[in-house]
Amino acid sequence: MATVSTTEKSAPVDEALAHAERLLRADPGLAGAQAREILKVVPGHPVARVILGAAQRGCGDNIGALALLQPLAREQPNAPAVHIELGLALAGLGRSREALDALAHASRLQPASADAWRMLGDELLAAGDGAAASQAYAQQIQASVHEPALIEAARALCEDRLAIAERLLKAHLMKAPSDVAAIRMLGEVAARLGRSEDAEMLFARALELEPGFTAARHNYATMLHRQNKSAAALEQIDKLLASEASSPTLLNLRAAILSRIGDFDQALPLFEAVLKQAPKHPKIWMSYGHALKTAGRLEDSISAYRQSIALAPAFGEAYWSLANLKTFRFTDADITAMQTALKRDDLTGEDNYHLHYALGKAYEDGREYAQSFHHYDAGARSRRRDFKYDADERTATMRRAKAFFNTDLFKARAGQGASAPDPIFIVGLPRAGSTLIEQILASHSQVEGTMELSDMGAIVRKIGGKGAGASSKYPEALAELSGADLRLLGESYLDATRIQRRTSKAYFIDKMPNNFQHIGLIHLILPNAKIIDARRHPMAGCFAAFKQHFARGQHFSYELTDLGRYYADYVELLAHFDRVLPGRVHRVIYERMVEDTEAEVRRLLGYCGLPFEAGCLRFYENDRAVRTPSSEQVRQPIFSDAVDQWRCYEPWLGPLRSALGPVLEAYPAAPDYDGLGKPADQGE
Repeated sequence: MATVSTTEKSAPVDEALAHAERLLRADPGLAGAQAREILKVVPGHPVARVILGAAQRGCGDNIGALALLQPLAREQPNAPAVHIELGLALAGLGRSREALDALAHASRLQPASADAWRMLGDELLAAGDGAAASQAYAQQIQASVHEPALIEAARALCEDRLAIAERLLKAHLMKAPSDVAAIRMLGEVAARLGRSEDAEMLFARALELEPGFTAARHNYATMLHRQNKSAAALEQIDKLLASEASSPTLLNLRAAILSRIGDFDQALPLFEAVLKQAPKHPKIWMSYGHALKTAGRLEDSISAYRQSIALAPAFGEAYWSLANLKTFRFTDADITAMQTALKRDDLTGEDNYHLHYALGKAYEDGREYAQSFHHYDAGARSRRRDFKYDADERTATMRRAKAFFNTDLFKARAGQGASAPDPIFIVGLPRAGSTLIEQILASHSQVEGTMELSDMGAIVRKIGGKGAGASSKYPEALAELSGADLRLLGESYLDATRIQRRTSKAYFIDKMPNNFQHIGLIHLILPNAKIIDARRHPMAGCFAAFKQHFARGQHFSYELTDLGRYYADYVELLAHFDRVLPGRVHRVIYERMVEDTEAEVRRLLGYCGLPFEAGCLRFYENDRAVRTPSSEQVRQPIFSDAVDQWRCYEPWLGPLRSALGPVLEAYPAAPDYDGLGKPADQGE
């Protein structure tokens, strides 16, 4: 950055510049006025021009900022601050590629500038390149540390050598336990390894030691959001916005969190304000589309997704978002565009599998089932490369639950737990009709629909410790808890879910399907809660899950044999609870609901202790926010078209049929399991 020539006026000018820089965050308008006064005294002063450009950008005038900064960047090609501000102004105008070039140039000019790397990471993240953003953030960390031991750890983090980085950081923290930079870096390692709770704890610890550590607070807010801890995430975002009020990244994250908790009155205008600043960011348009879809504004959501694709023609997730509306139909031109995108050399793995899933839906709608299955299968194989799934471990976990949650345990624990009757749990396999049941119940005057809540899973992790699967202490650790402990767990669930409730209705729904694994825990800590099992024909339900790309979790759903085994484990576990807690779980058979809706709705309401209301039969008139893939389907009357849709794909579903075994033959009942967990007619 050029400096002011030494003159008799240099000292007061430097003081004025410093004052203008201090004003930038608090009041960019005043900062701009100060910079203009300086330019009257020293015309063309480069620092004052940068400050004026930053002030104009802070006031929302990106066009004015660009007009000032572009010629300055040509004059000062080696001044990092100029190119950072130029990049931010370009980003504000949606000129993402040019913005990335400017910010990358600033990072090359000044590799030790943590701010340059952070801003580059923010822009990459907004542009949808999460992997490159992660690398930029790692470079930011490296630039912000000066301790030799931390420099080596930061280098390992940048190169994704996470085990080495973790070892170096832990060794350093043994000697310097309050080094906030090291704590934050260790949190980043934990986040990349998928250890979300460890990462959250580490970022919180860094902020406890250094409340002004902005980078750690950003990490902390993001980690809270990923874990659905929306209230806590909002608190951290608002603290960051106090000093970065116009940051599109922070505003976009705030809008996403507000959408998650159903506050669309705030979320949608905020998305619109962000898009006014950054109208050419495809990922923000897509997030806006998600919010519009959930709020029931279908045509507006389609327009937002279309805008996202117009800005990024190979953006697979935007195409999948259209397909995931379920009622949307692609044009021939859309199909050609997706096929063309799949041939690109620079296509990311994420774009690849999203495009395959979208094409699977497009060909399904066109009744070209061989082509459709090819793309669904290709998407599933691509997705499966991202994680490991062990079907044997899943079966072993289910058998442990059967062994622990027995009649004697429930008799001994009767009357314990929190007495509140508020929650209604809807469990089962994803895509088995749970959203339909939720929409019917949420159309009752006494019931509020919320979303798939992750809070019961968080309680399980708390009980089981850091292990997972065979290494978890859950459920056996429940034996060590007192009645008071169980009550506190129930109350903690009620407290944690309160933010999701937008009304004062007597009951609310938690429709996380995977909670079927935790029926025993739910009964112990919330003995008066209702539990509804949404069940669908095994072939129909499993294939519906197979052709669905889930944003997170449901790792069993990307391979047909794993799917069949998972469904069989689910049926076996629910059959066990039917024996040890007879009548505790109410089962809704999807096909029966389609065939005789009123009779099944009356049975459902009777189980919940609710009087019949005709509005529950007109559930499709309910305009509440719906988040799941069935959101548009449940805004229509029940139709039977999808009941046997799986039969169109039967030639390719042999592995699923084989894995289901006796479960398929016995449906809608369960096989007669013996004490070993095998169907009674099955030998060794």
